[in-house]
Amino acid sequence: MREVARAYGVSHGWISRLVARFRLEGEAAFEPRSRRPLRSPTAIPSETLALILQLRRDLASRGLDAGPETIAWHLTHGHHLRVSPATISRYLTRHGLVVPTPAKRPKASYTRFQADLPNECWQADFTHYGLTRPDGKPGADVEILSWLDDCSRYALRVTAHPAVTGPLVVASFRQAVAAHGVPASTLTDNGMVFTTRFSGGKGGRNGLEAELRRLNVQQKNSSPNHPTTCGKVERFQQTMKKWLRAQPQQPNTLVRLQTMLDTFVQLYNEQRPHRALPHRATPAAVYHTRPKATPMTSRALDHHRRVRHDVIDATGKVTLRVAGRLLHIGVGRTHARTPVVLLVQDLDVRVIDAATGEILRALTLDLSRTYQPTGLWARPNERKPDA
Repeated sequence: MREVARAYGVSHGWISRLVARFRLEGEAAFEPRSRRPLRSPTAIPSETLALILQLRRDLASRGLDAGPETIAWHLTHGHHLRVSPATISRYLTRHGLVVPTPAKRPKASYTRFQADLPNECWQADFTHYGLTRPDGKPGADVEILSWLDDCSRYALRVTAHPAVTGPLVVASFRQAVAAHGVPASTLTDNGMVFTTRFSGGKGGRNGLEAELRRLNVQQKNSSPNHPTTCGKVERFQQTMKKWLRAQPQQPNTLVRLQTMLDTFVQLYNEQRPHRALPHRATPAAVYHTRPKATPMTSRALDHHRRVRHDVIDATGKVTLRVAGRLLHIGVGRTHARTPVVLLVQDLDVRVIDAATGEILRALTLDLSRTYQPTGLWARPNERKPDA
């Protein structure tokens, strides 16, 4: 063995192991073997892996987003398990559940924008969807009109019509206003039901333009051939149609389609985590917990408004810079390491749980104090001393 090891430039121990394998396995001893370790202490348990694969199948079958980040959200909030999206992606690829796609335009090349407050901007658009006849053949083509809040992605109103017309757009907008308040602005494409600015000026303002002017709502329209400007509502419609197509029974009437749309809107707003929102919050959690913008407050220049994302530190406080000073806001040790959103208008501050939308604290800053106490006595068994 030593002579062979010297002749081939390998160790004597390696030759000894090969001989021992040859005596047990024959020629198979010289085949290449996997270098995978016999055990991996950092691998996720088999039960967790089975749950990941089951969530992938269930979400995909229901027409919902089934990506690694969404699965991680369901594991955390539904099963109290923490698995990183990178780990989930690796296991999905290993089990052949990821379909390779060609390289897309990098996200860094887009100019991203988002409203700071709910009702600061509403996006609107309509899309087509085909009904299915009772015999399974394609039926009539109908149109779905959607109003979406830009800040929270909250679906304000989604309705199905034989065809979307100008009067229908105005009626839908008024119903959304009655339910959610007047927005500060709207953003649409240049369809004739939304604007007549490219019609040559012969027809004057259409119904929606006149209604927005009456309510002092700023109207914004995307540039021609730039559909990404209205990308939020476009992406919403893609998610909506994917969910509709995944349903076992396709709608055969307009009433049936509207019933399915109402079910989807409730699922989208209140149950489905949204990847574009901080910490995968639901649109309802963001929309209902933040103050609403109005046509007047959105244009006021005498208020200093900020929206900050932060994490409560280990001692239960969060820090905010005001007038060149760092002020420490006490929230409580029970909320340590909780991601939060700070809504600041002048000296009024709201601290909101970024994932659930719960208001953890609302206060008016006292500039004479560096630390803003919670007002709760640290020892519950003792009386708080008089001020």
